[in-house]
Amino acid sequence: MDRHDPLAAPTTRLVPSSWVAIGVGILTAVLVSVMAVQSVAARMPAAQGSWDVEVPADAQASRATDPPAQAATAEGTAPAARVLQPTISVDAAWLTRTAGATGIPVRALLAYAAANLELRSEKPSCALGWNTIAAIGLAESGHGTHAGSSIGPDGVARPAIIGIRLDGSSGTAAIRDSDRGALDGDPVWDRAVGPMQFIPSTWERNGADGNGDGIKDPQNIDDASLAAARYLCASSTMTTPASWRAAIQSYNNSSDYIDMIAAAANRYAAEAAG
Repeated sequence: MDRHDPLAAPTTRLVPSSWVAIGVGILTAVLVSVMAVQSVAARMPAAQGSWDVEVPADAQASRATDPPAQAATAEGTAPAARVLQPTISVDAAWLTRTAGATGIPVRALLAYAAANLELRSEKPSCALGWNTIAAIGLAESGHGTHAGSSIGPDGVARPAIIGIRLDGSSGTAAIRDSDRGALDGDPVWDRAVGPMQFIPSTWERNGADGNGDGIKDPQNIDDASLAAARYLCASSTMTTPASWRAAIQSYNNSSDYIDMIAAAANRYAAEAAG
């Protein structure tokens, strides 16, 4: 067996080859870790400061005062139903400017911003941004434009937005009918409904009334946006990249989906900031 002689003449190798290999391995691991962190950070939502809806304090606190009853019309004619809006006001100048910068339809953006303001009041610790709600609206229905639908002035998607059958095919979950087809028209399998694509059973538990008309309608973008915002904040705060991703994961358990929402949320925040 070859042994080491402490009195032998020194060689030109100053560091054993095994040490060099270990050092190279450590350096490579560090570089890979840094690159991974940078890659993940690039997909994270923008800093919280850019999430805030830029409205004056009085507009943030303002709520619609008109009752949801029918409005008066010209003498001798039947009263016309008031076009309902979200129950919390959004600054009109911000709305126009941000819709122009992002390409989000004004009526959809109104619902997203109102839901954001509502959650900032209900649960400020959540730190949910309007741009995250908007990113989900984009992914789920193209802001209510899926399959030729559109959002009317009253916030309702027409024609109704109905997803594919959740029968276990094409990579979908298998979810048997939970509402006798009341919301999705399918008495056998459930389908996601509305601009934010809620499964009927989820809507039954988490539906919201975002316009104060006393009805929880998943096809109404005010109702659906507020329900989505509350659902996200019930799952997790969104104050860190990890908690933000956890909240989005509760909405759709897919890494690709989470990355897509992060990319869209970041883009909307950047466009809104100019």
